[in-house]
Amino acid sequence: MAERALTTRVRLERPSTRRQREFLAAVRRSRRLHARWVAPPASAPAYRAYLARVRRPNQGSYLLIRRDTNALAGVINVSEIVRGNFQSAYLGYYAFAAHAGQGLMSEGLAQVIDEAFGRLKLHRLEANIQPANLASITLVKRLGFRFEGLSSRYLKIAGHWRDHERWALLADDWRALRPRIV
Repeated sequence: MAERALTTRVRLERPSTRRQREFLAAVRRSRRLHARWVAPPASAPAYRAYLARVRRPNQGSYLLIRRDTNALAGVINVSEIVRGNFQSAYLGYYAFAAHAGQGLMSEGLAQVIDEAFGRLKLHRLEANIQPANLASITLVKRLGFRFEGLSSRYLKIAGHWRDHERWALLADDWRALRPRIV
């Protein structure tokens, strides 16, 4: 994975057992932040299952690491990569509470989008976001994603089927927007 300019405050790292303890501690500290938006692995067996899943060829997963402290700041997943004529995937992400609201996710997502449209040679990324998650919607808008519609009762999160807005970004649009965004 090619790293962008060293001026960014974050770098990407592949998920591994080395970060398990830190990951689970960050999840515990972020329960209130994540409560209705995402359900990250919260136990050692769940984290091991996550590691097994992200090793599949149709997944690309990244831990977002602060350069200054080497702390785990968030997670970004490119999942369900479909090849052939589609060349598309889903984009999921979450920051940990201690690092939320600092612009770190914007920097990390830009790096992952570069990776998805570069090395992975994808044509399209889709982010599905609950309508009330205004911070996440603002984030994808800033990165050039376009609203495509509403999917009713789309994903089951925290035991409830929740509506999600579909936001998408195409490789050509990213290449045109990229110099102005980051």
